[in-house]
Amino acid sequence: MADGDPGVFTATALPGDPRLLPTVTNAFLGTRAFRDILHAAGVYSGAAGDTHRADVPSPLGLRMAAPGARSPAESFTLNTWTGTFSHTIQTPGYTATHQLYAHHSLVHLMAFSITLRRLGGSTHPITVQLQSLFVLQSQDLHLTPGPDFQGAHYIYGRTLVPEVEGGPRPTVHMLWTPVPQSLTLGGEERERCWEFLTAVAGSEEEAKRSYGAGLALVAAGSLHLSHVRAWAALRRGCSVELDGPLALRQALHGCLYYLLSAIPPRDGPGAPFHGISPGGLSNGTRGEDYWGHVFWDQDTWMFPNFLLLCPGAARAILQYRIRTLEGARRNAREQGYQGAKFPWESAATGREVCPEEIYGAQEIHVTGDVLMAFEQYYCTTQDQKLFREDGGWELVEAVARYWCSRMEWSEEEQLYHIRGVMPPDEYHSRVDNSAYTNAVARRSLNFAADLARDLLLPVPEEWEDRARKIKVPFDEERKYHPEYDGYSPGEPVKQADVVLLGFPLMHPMSAEVRRNDLEMYEPVTDPSGPAMTWSMFAVGWLELKELQRAWSQLEKCFSNITEPFKVWVENSDGSGAVNFLTGMGGFLQVVLFGFTGFRITRSGLLFDPAFPDDITKLNISSVSYLGNKLEVTITREEIRMEVTETCQDPPAPPLEAVLESGQRFPLWEGQSVSFPTAPGWIQRSPS
Repeated sequence: MADGDPGVFTATALPGDPRLLPTVTNAFLGTRAFRDILHAAGVYSGAAGDTHRADVPSPLGLRMAAPGARSPAESFTLNTWTGTFSHTIQTPGYTATHQLYAHHSLVHLMAFSITLRRLGGSTHPITVQLQSLFVLQSQDLHLTPGPDFQGAHYIYGRTLVPEVEGGPRPTVHMLWTPVPQSLTLGGEERERCWEFLTAVAGSEEEAKRSYGAGLALVAAGSLHLSHVRAWAALRRGCSVELDGPLALRQALHGCLYYLLSAIPPRDGPGAPFHGISPGGLSNGTRGEDYWGHVFWDQDTWMFPNFLLLCPGAARAILQYRIRTLEGARRNAREQGYQGAKFPWESAATGREVCPEEIYGAQEIHVTGDVLMAFEQYYCTTQDQKLFREDGGWELVEAVARYWCSRMEWSEEEQLYHIRGVMPPDEYHSRVDNSAYTNAVARRSLNFAADLARDLLLPVPEEWEDRARKIKVPFDEERKYHPEYDGYSPGEPVKQADVVLLGFPLMHPMSAEVRRNDLEMYEPVTDPSGPAMTWSMFAVGWLELKELQRAWSQLEKCFSNITEPFKVWVENSDGSGAVNFLTGMGGFLQVVLFGFTGFRITRSGLLFDPAFPDDITKLNISSVSYLGNKLEVTITREEIRMEVTETCQDPPAPPLEAVLESGQRFPLWEGQSVSFPTAPGWIQRSPS
């Protein structure tokens, strides 16, 4: 680890499994270090369940070598502060450095550079070899060469098979700097840097524009610097710092690097965003990382972090769901229901693309998960434009109609039932009244009714009636929530399910019931299940101030973090998705919602901090709430808050912090306020 810096990961050897190499990604392009393919966002090939990210041959896939060098020392570094991966060969006579990055603000551009620097007084030429993996062919694209452009080679091609019959087949245009087999530093030269660009876009015009912008930055000597500045601004704006164990801080910076790599730049062009898959844009070829499909992982596990740190990215995620609403409507119709049913696995159209029918047919909680993200966004931003003008209300209404049509009235219980579903716990299928599914459906209907009132729209009576009367299983004797009708205590569970009722659903329950749910399901949850599970147990125990139990659950996550580049695997045995952003999202929620006690409600942002023993301080540089950005610093003794920025268009309302004791602290821009660590909330100031 370089100088103990928790955000720089350095190794002298690469992991044996190439899947665990670091990803280099921006909002539109992604690859892994030393990989021969890259992916472009929204570019899928294959019909329905076979649709997968289209492989684009990558000119960036190469390895630097120094044949004949005396005593070379190699190192490999992922620097999360600069968003750059590097490979360095150090010899007594020179240093050779290969840097690779996906430009954060020029999202159609990826680049690498080779720098040779002479160390001694020798005047011999110095040569390194570039061992390229680049082959101009793809299993997914019909590629055609075009004329060179400003020294770059050019190919273009369309995907071979559309996602739906008669649907679009995206086109990819790529320009790249030709890569020689070797580079030589002349005898009179002390240092030289060669830069190589790859531009990929959906049109020839955009590819040429991006390549030209890259060339201009190369000529000015500022290509890498422009990326580092854009990336560093994002990292500063989303800074989360802990005083605690080094391994925890390293994990935190790794999560921030991989998750923030997936979102659009703050001031970037308004290009459509294509969602975030569990393994991110760098993965998702056929047979890998769920083919690059988008699941509830995006809306439930990643989204809340983006919402607090960078609400513009959160809005882009919601716009992806709005854009795929028509596909969701067709899914509902095909299953005989009204409204919109979001697919278990989504690609470009919103149609169901899960290769196995059972999940698309039964794991319907995803529709409520999508709507909960919209609700959290609305409560945090009060952005009515998204709902009035940009399609948000149509989506909310369609989801409410779906849930109403999916319920059946039970004369015996005088309650509404949802039958024949698969809960988040995928070890069980065709169950009735999944506690999680029904609770998220209830929350969907309550939000739809509340939003309709805010927008001065009529509220269908059935929305409120069904929200009141839907069954959420509860065992009065044992005072816990059975996972579904007929669940027997002790039955094995795949992953976090009922524990999600407490957070993020905030389903009403007493502390006793919350504890009983945790006690009931913790020992029966599969220890080799997916990585995000233990995060939610940790949040539950933090809520109850059981700090040691929370830490023991959070520690389980570390078996899913691989060395040396902190790439997560879905399951601790290494199986499943890699670069598992879902697990990282759950882990980050422990920090942002567990340690702080932040809870998003209609009336305010609650806080109730709790730290495990080894953590003494948490600083979050930019918590976004109602158009204000707050820097929040928490220790065991004190909470300090300062509004650092307020939105002007529309003007952000003034805020105040209110403690449960009744004390109120106005939060004015530029003025730091501190008070003893205690439960409270941030709300719109009444004055």
